[in-house]
Amino acid sequence: MLPNLVYIGFGVIFIWLLIITVYFFRLSSHYDHLTKGANGKSLRIIMENLLKDMDMTKKQIEELKKYCNKLESDGLFHIQKVGLVRFNPFKDTGGDQSFVLSLIDGNDTGVVVSGLYSRSGTRWYAKKIKSGKGVDYDLSEEEKRSIKEARVA
Repeated sequence: MLPNLVYIGFGVIFIWLLIITVYFFRLSSHYDHLTKGANGKSLRIIMENLLKDMDMTKKQIEELKKYCNKLESDGLFHIQKVGLVRFNPFKDTGGDQSFVLSLIDGNDTGVVVSGLYSRSGTRWYAKKIKSGKGVDYDLSEEEKRSIKEARVA
């Protein structure tokens, strides 16, 4: 009976060694896969480098977010909306030779340029616009229409 127990013990130990060997080879192949192309560096060094790269990437992303926010806020001060209305202010001239051109930014601030054509000549006028309204002078209906057209476009 003792020899049978010895054989059973050796069998259990042999199976246990097989299981441990399979797990060891799996772990070893996983480690080799993780360190592929590392040129002999240890996994610790590789992980430390990855963490440094991740921190640097986070900082770069934050810088890019700040830069994008700055570009977006600065972009509000550039001409973004353009409106053009042609009209005939005088009954004695033919065609819509006169016009109003509005150039406004994202805050509806800018300028309205009016060109009034008559038989004796063309006159040019410019008015400041702030928040869609005239600053120093009241706006004509055509100028208001030009600003409205710019907002829609």
